[in-house]
Amino acid sequence: MEFTEKMKSDVLAAAREYISSETDAVFSREVENAVELGDWEGLYDRFYTSLSFGTAGMRGMIGGGTNRINTFMVRRVTQGLADYLNASSKSPSAVIAYDSRLFSKEFATSAAKVLAANGVKVYLYTTLHPVPMLSFAVRHLGTTAGIVITASHNPSKYNGYKVYWSDGGQVTPPHDTEIAKRANAVKKDDIKDADEKSLRDSGMLSDVPDSVDEAYYSMVKSSLRRPELIKESSIKVAYTPLHGSGNVPVRHMLSELGIECHVVESQEKPDGSFPTVKLPNPESAEAMERVIALGKEIKADIVLGTDPDADRLGIAIPKDSSKTDYLLLTGNQIATLLVDYLLTTAREIGREGIPFVAKSLVTTDIVRKITEKNGGECKDVLTGFKYIAEEIERIERGDNPGRYFLFGCEESYGFLTVTSVHDKDAVSSAVAAVEMMCYYASKGITLQQRLDAIYASYGYSTEVVFSNEYDGAEGKEKMKGIMASMRSLKPGDTLVSRTIESVSDLMGENTGFPKADVIIIRFKSGEKLVVRPSGTEPKIKYYLFLSEGPEGRAALEKSVGSIKAEFMAAL
Repeated sequence: MEFTEKMKSDVLAAAREYISSETDAVFSREVENAVELGDWEGLYDRFYTSLSFGTAGMRGMIGGGTNRINTFMVRRVTQGLADYLNASSKSPSAVIAYDSRLFSKEFATSAAKVLAANGVKVYLYTTLHPVPMLSFAVRHLGTTAGIVITASHNPSKYNGYKVYWSDGGQVTPPHDTEIAKRANAVKKDDIKDADEKSLRDSGMLSDVPDSVDEAYYSMVKSSLRRPELIKESSIKVAYTPLHGSGNVPVRHMLSELGIECHVVESQEKPDGSFPTVKLPNPESAEAMERVIALGKEIKADIVLGTDPDADRLGIAIPKDSSKTDYLLLTGNQIATLLVDYLLTTAREIGREGIPFVAKSLVTTDIVRKITEKNGGECKDVLTGFKYIAEEIERIERGDNPGRYFLFGCEESYGFLTVTSVHDKDAVSSAVAAVEMMCYYASKGITLQQRLDAIYASYGYSTEVVFSNEYDGAEGKEKMKGIMASMRSLKPGDTLVSRTIESVSDLMGENTGFPKADVIIIRFKSGEKLVVRPSGTEPKIKYYLFLSEGPEGRAALEKSVGSIKAEFMAAL
């Protein structure tokens, strides 16, 4: 890129303004070095835009600049949140958690100080805690809001800032838009702050009581449907926290239930650089390699993995009784098994009411088929667990009479089997998965056999998910162009050598969903393609749904690879 003197002058002014605003020398020094070196491309990338507070928070690469996440940007967003809390509540309060990512603890402390200096009562965790425990703490402590410092499953160069409301779910309208409006308007001189000791002495800042953890563990234990069956089972679990916050709570719960749990030692300790994996995501086969190897070594009955903020759960199961090879389940397969088990249990115990299941629109439709066949109700929602949390809140308010919440799921390894948490919860879901395995084992059935039986009853379904990344300013424009071209498609057009049957644009009216940048394309050949830009990363995600009757499973399994390659090449 050619830089004019005007461009250089503008970016230099932005850099100097940032340096004067940043309280952390690590980040200000990064920018000072770039200025000294005359690194105009680097400076432009740091300052051509500002990270903004989006639909639930902020996420970006760690570093100095307004297009990075750093102490200044965290303080700026927190001031906007404080302004909204004070405008909407007479006695606002918040609880703050953080995971193992680089600078997570520092960002959490900075956020706590800004909130407390603005008259918001703050509870701050002293050790890393996962997303589900923060969601629970918001509800248990009765706070107005909550914050988690995390970038979930993203690479180590990222961190983020998630905001929760009093129901324990991530903020939704009108709270998200009102917070964003205030946060994005904050200037450096607007930010209030104070030293931590004075805030603690005044009582505005305190630690989260240990009793909150105890209450969470008690809740998870009481949610079990067959606790005695687990205790009677002699099973082995192989587990990896992928250097994240799941290590303590997952192992605590398994220990409480008397389960022999073996952890991957090289991935046990918290480490925000994630030295053993490229991507700390249990969806990734590479990330699960070490725990599956451990599973083979100890002949594990089930293999579990959680991401850094422990809201995503990965599961691998033995392919046969020899336990020499394991199948890494997809998120859709885990959702299929869990909803089937939970509905089976509800039917066996004769629970009253209509079981309600909420799933993202990019999660397998087998979940719907199983739910409806078992007398339940299943609702599709937009991608983002906050929309599932909204459905739980409606049931709790009595807006959906006769229903009780049974299960929430997203294909991206997000599951919820309890109601005291309003976000995806890998901790309680891990325990539910172990219980499910014990139940079928007591009947002489493996999870692989149960999955095969489900496909035999409902037909075989598989999904292909891929994405293309578009970094920087040019990338944003390219993403807009791609989505515009998708919106121009109409029935009868051809895409990937297939005739389009219908196109649903969720930015339009009367779609049954809130307006969203999502396009659903159905082909006359039976495939369904969902296209959406990621809400947290610079990429477009493509979800391709393929299905066949029970008799067509073998043929579809053989052709999935070639179909995926065809779509990836075309898109």
